[in-house]
Amino acid sequence: MDTTRVFDVAIAGGGPAGTSAAIHLATPGARVLLIEQKKFPRAKLCGEFISPECLRHFERLGVANQMLATGGATLTRTVFYSHAGRSLSVPSEWFGSNSGALGLSRAEMDQKLLDRARSCGVAVLEDAHASDLIVDRSGVRGIRVRLNNELHEYQSLVCIDATGRTRALARKLKTDRNAHNGGTRPRLIAFKAHFKDARPADGACEIYSYPGGYGGLDEIEGGLSNLCFIVSAREVRNAGSDPDLVFRKLVFKNPRAAYTLAHAHRCTEWLSVSIERFGRHKLVPAGGLLAIGDAAAFIDPFTGSGILMALESGEVAAQAILDHLEKLRDGASFSTLAQDYRQRYSQRFNSRLRACSLLRRVAFVPWLAEAAIVCFGASTRLRHTVASATRPSYQREPV
Repeated sequence: MDTTRVFDVAIAGGGPAGTSAAIHLATPGARVLLIEQKKFPRAKLCGEFISPECLRHFERLGVANQMLATGGATLTRTVFYSHAGRSLSVPSEWFGSNSGALGLSRAEMDQKLLDRARSCGVAVLEDAHASDLIVDRSGVRGIRVRLNNELHEYQSLVCIDATGRTRALARKLKTDRNAHNGGTRPRLIAFKAHFKDARPADGACEIYSYPGGYGGLDEIEGGLSNLCFIVSAREVRNAGSDPDLVFRKLVFKNPRAAYTLAHAHRCTEWLSVSIERFGRHKLVPAGGLLAIGDAAAFIDPFTGSGILMALESGEVAAQAILDHLEKLRDGASFSTLAQDYRQRYSQRFNSRLRACSLLRRVAFVPWLAEAAIVCFGASTRLRHTVASATRPSYQREPV
């Protein structure tokens, strides 16, 4: 095969997980291919809340200054509003940065990460579809890519699925139980759009609880606000699959949301995705293939840590690969790397995913969310403990 099509690592997905892995791998000299289905910049369904811990990752990735220069909004706290109007606040400084969190569109953030990957020597293919995996008896050995209506083959020692909730590479495997028959029927639908003239509290990311779901609003660059909300698929069907009707019918049941968005005007099309499940997927779907980001585990959006987990999991995978890369080049088995990655990932994320699983049961039931807001609001220490359970273990104690 043409040596220009042989890589150490081939990554499908140019979001924060894929670019994080690519940059961490390419910086010390690994040969990396990054395949992205869309042409950047592009809109992406996301809460667009970049938690304070992400700034540490941006520094290690070499993009901190670029991110801070975008004009994104500084978010100093997250405020949770119950269906009955009660609220509690979680300061952003609890998560390790006095400068606060950042409200920034995925179009801006992802473009800067992709540009950084290119500058590190990553071979980037945009508007390219990972159409199939190259598989032999030993496992996955590369990716077939459709680019400009032509099919190309790229070999690699390791492939990474960073395609998000779609898990586009893992679903191509016959062993993936959700790959066929359409997978499981989604229970939930998420929507996202940008608005003008919303009026969230200054410096606040606002989270709204309402029957059967929750939503979040935060300011981003350009004087806009991003609204992302989750509802049951049944409610969407009952509203004739009209996002504007779903928005007015359900999100506005929260009085704070109704006030904040009363005079807001939607200035982008609605984006929507179905959500089959939260929590973990297979970290190693097959020999030669690792999963990162939402393809590895989808954490609940109300935690505000989805982008953080994407950046972290990309770094964890890259570190594991780099520690085994020379042996893989010499023909060593993939199984040792797979075991190492599973262990590192579990140590980093399992406790967070368990905590979020418990909190999820509260978030989707209005009376439980109400009770939780009252309970957590009575104790700063309890509120900090619960918030920190959704984050890495190195958070500071509240002052």
